[in-house]
Order: sequence, then C-alpha cells, then structure tokens
Amino acid sequence: MSSADSSPGRRVSLLTLGCARNEVDSEELAGRLAAGGWELSADPEASDVVVVNTCGFVEAAKKDSVDTLLAAADTGAKVVAVGCMAERYGRELADNLPEADAVLGFDHYPQLAERLADIAEGRSIASHTPADRRTLLPISPVERPAAAEQVAVPGHAGWGPRVLRSRLDDSPVAALKIASGCDRRCSFCAIPSFRGSFVSRHPDEIVAEAEWLATQGARELFLVSENSTSYGKDLGRELGGTRALEGLLPRLAAVAGIDRVRVSYLQPAETRPDLVKVIATTPGVADYFDLSFQHSSEAVLRRMRRFGSTDSFLALIDQIREYTPEAGIRTNVIVGFPGETEADVAELERFLTGARLDAVGVFGYSDEDGTEAEGFDGKLDEATIAERVGRVSALVEELTAQRAEDRIGTVVEVLVETIADEADEVTGRAAHQAPEVDGECVVLDAGSCKAGELLRCEVVDSAGVDLIVRPLEPVADRAP
Repeated sequence: MSSADSSPGRRVSLLTLGCARNEVDSEELAGRLAAGGWELSADPEASDVVVVNTCGFVEAAKKDSVDTLLAAADTGAKVVAVGCMAERYGRELADNLPEADAVLGFDHYPQLAERLADIAEGRSIASHTPADRRTLLPISPVERPAAAEQVAVPGHAGWGPRVLRSRLDDSPVAALKIASGCDRRCSFCAIPSFRGSFVSRHPDEIVAEAEWLATQGARELFLVSENSTSYGKDLGRELGGTRALEGLLPRLAAVAGIDRVRVSYLQPAETRPDLVKVIATTPGVADYFDLSFQHSSEAVLRRMRRFGSTDSFLALIDQIREYTPEAGIRTNVIVGFPGETEADVAELERFLTGARLDAVGVFGYSDEDGTEAEGFDGKLDEATIAERVGRVSALVEELTAQRAEDRIGTVVEVLVETIADEADEVTGRAAHQAPEVDGECVVLDAGSCKAGELLRCEVVDSAGVDLIVRPLEPVADRAP
C-alpha cells in the first residue's frame, strides 16, 4: 500500500478503533496521505508517524483509545490522535496525554498530509479546540449539502476521476458511508455534538465509490451512517428526498462485482413500509434489519427522547417477516437507564421474547459527558445495573441461540471471508449476519473455495448464534 509519489523514509501507520464509520474515515485518510506523498505501512514499529483513529462513544471505547495511543508511543514513532475522541476532547486529551505529539480534529483532515509532515519534522501543531459541530451547518436540512462543501465531514471526501480512499485490508467486505451526523436528540447520546448535523452524500458519489470498491475486491457493501433512515431528507425531491434510500439500494445492488448490499443503523420510528419492502425484496440487498430499538418500555423511551413501544416494535417486525420470514433482525438495548423500574425491564423482556431477534447487544447505562441524561434524577446504582445487564443478557443468549437453531435445515448464501490453512477452517457470513457483531458461519467440506466466494449452503447445526453449514454449490455471479 504505497503511493507512487511517496517520499523515501516518510512512512505512516493508521490504527483504527470503534465502528465501521471510523474504518471508512481511516481509508479516506489513507487516500489523502498517499496522495500527499506518504507511504502507508502496516507496521507501526517501522513508521515515522502512527495515526490513531480514536473512538469516543463510551468509557470502554475511550480507554481502548488511550491504551492504543500509549502503545503507539512505545514504538518510538510520532503519535497523532484523530477521530471521535480527539474531536470530542481535543486540548483536554492533549493535556492529559503528553505521549501524543498532536491531537487533531476533523477540520485537520483535508490537510492531514501536511500536518503530519510538520509533526515528523518536529514542528508543534496546536491541539484541536472542540466545538458543537451542529452549529457548522444550517438548521434547514435542504440547505446543508451546499454548506457541507465548506465543512470537513469525514467520509465525504468527494469524487470524480478518482476516489480519495485507499483500502487498508483485503477483506471482501467494505463499509461505504452514505451520510454523516445525526439530527436526533436522544438524551443519552453525545454523538451529534461531535459528529454534527445530518448530511447525506450524493447518490452518484456513493455509486461511484461502490464501483471503485468492486475493483478493489469488495463483494459486500456495508452501508453505514449514524442514521440511515434519514438518508436523502436533505437532498431534495429530484434526488428522491426522504425516499432516496429506496432508490439508491437497487443501484448499488446492480454494481458489477457486488454480490450483497447491507444497510446498517435503521431508526424504528423512521423505518417506512416502502423501505422495508425494498430491503426485503430487492435481489442483491440483504434481507437484514439493524434496528436501533434501545428499549421497549414507553416510559423509558420517552426519557430517552425516543418513540415507540413493545407493540409497535413487534408490529414492525411482523411487517418485515411477512415479506421474508428468515430476515435477519438485530438491535442494541440499554438497561439501567435513569428511572427504569422492574416493570420496565419486564416490558423489555416481553419484547425480546416476542421479537425472536438474531442478535442483541446489551449495554448497561452510564453517563456520557454533556448529555441530557447526565443530569437526570432516578440514577440506579452500579450493582442494580449490572444485575439487570446479566439477566437480560442471559435471556438474549437463550433466545438468539434458539433463533439460530431454528435455521437448521434452511439454505443460506455464505460470503467466504477467512480461510485458516492450519485448522482447515473456513468461515463467512450469511445474509442475516453483519460483520463482527452477529455471529458467523463455519463452512464444512469447503474444498478449495476462496475468500470473496459466495457459497450456497445448508445449515446443518448451530453453536450459539453461529451456524455450521455445508456447501451445496457455488452461487453463480449475477449479471449487472
């Protein structure tokens, strides 16, 4: 991974923490650095500068980011913090972490190659000063696309003759950003303050990047954003408006070389019947629904500044399964939210039992700096939160294992991702399994298959949320 314009001895490593959105941002930074004369290296020990793309979402992620920065400093290279934690805390992070040679925010991204050159040559760069990024774009969504051209929005580097992105691995799965930021005001979430207001990418730009990713070996596109159901609300009617995602998905599925398109992070209250139908029935689009329920008690949801209920959520799931009974549905839930009662937990358990989801992430509530919920009364003690996390997690483990067991005897299409020669083990994912979070398929008798190959398999067993499958036949490439 080097640039023809790279300078001898000018090497940089990128370390990425957090979500798939950060992975896209890192590959954009890699593209910018390669274009600016830096050689990209997978070895921090052999690099002049190590850039750590941090996560600033929850305490555990922040700790991982700090630990990674400290480990990077041990290499002897210059260390630069970027990403969400750097954007969110800026100078405060720099003051508390002298091991980092610079803490740079999103506004530094367009000139990152130049800033790293300064740092490599010993020049000091002033630490980022945080600000509420929601103030950088107009309140009216339709005015944002033009204004966004003057604002650094990670993952929106532009397009044209070449895509400003360099892949950092050879995985057959590639995240593709369709939007950034969020206009919701969930009381527990700080993301809008440091990621900014919601802004969509132009559909032609997204398709162009998808075509480029296909030439780089991608076979599955994993569409990412903070809120995919809002995609297009700022684009105007001529580009589809609030129905833009319904038009974008078939275009992406038709890209030559792409076998599967997967959408992430759907808001239940914004998941329209037309969108459900497109995801569930469009060839090449995974019948997969990543729905951010967070809870199902109406009382808790109101305090979260969210909408819905157990019954409305179950009705949405029924609507999905009317189209495709074997659709993959996953969610995250927060337990121990301020004011949550035992009755609220019982309501959440009722929802989870009725929903029969494929994967559920269970998180205990913790205060996030600067959020509305940080000032709420009714805080629960850590022991109570831990007990509820354990109880709900045990229920989820049982229910998701049952859901996986129900798939025994069905046929799934598995995208092969890893082949371990020593153990002769081949793993991949079916349509209902997203990268890293939803389990995987272990392929028996895989023969000489290759990473990126799509196999039609029978499910012969399950182990927790994982499936044990056996190939029936290779799946022929679809014509574009």
